[in-house]
Parts: sequence; C-alpha cells; structure tokens
Amino acid sequence: MYSLKLGGHLLSIVYKCRHCGHTIGSLKHQVLSTSSLGLDMISAQDKREMVTYKENGDVHIQAICEGCEAALYEHPHYYELDYFLQ
Repeated sequence: MYSLKLGGHLLSIVYKCRHCGHTIGSLKHQVLSTSSLGLDMISAQDKREMVTYKENGDVHIQAICEGCEAALYEHPHYYELDYFLQ
C-alpha cells in the first residue's frame, strides 16, 4: 500500500469507461491510499493497462460503465472484439 498525494493540492481520481469513454465518476482528495482505491487487489499487468498517472498528479482509471457492461452481458461475443462501439 502507498499513498497518492500532491502537496497541499487536491488530486483527482477519474474513472472512465474503457469502451465508450464516459466518465463514470471522480474523487478529489489531498491524500488517498492505493488500498482504498482497490489498486492493491489487481495485478501489475492490470495496473499498467488500467491506470494512467497524469502530469498534474491526477490518476485516471479505466473501468466499464453500466451501459457497456449490459451490452457485453447481452452480447458475450463482444468480448472477442477490441472495440464493440462504433
């Protein structure tokens, strides 16, 4: 576990859908532990694919929004595609 902090400034944790780009939500805090974000529960490979650290200290995390999750549930063959939204 480690803490994310940016001096006395608030940093943003932004969750975006990896498929449609929709912003799912965001958090603003001065200090956050990686365990409170669940980042200690995923593999190093998943972190490289899902987490992006911006120059201003913000952290962007790729997830799946409810709409895309529903589309994947209804059409499981979409998992085989790199992109299923046009």
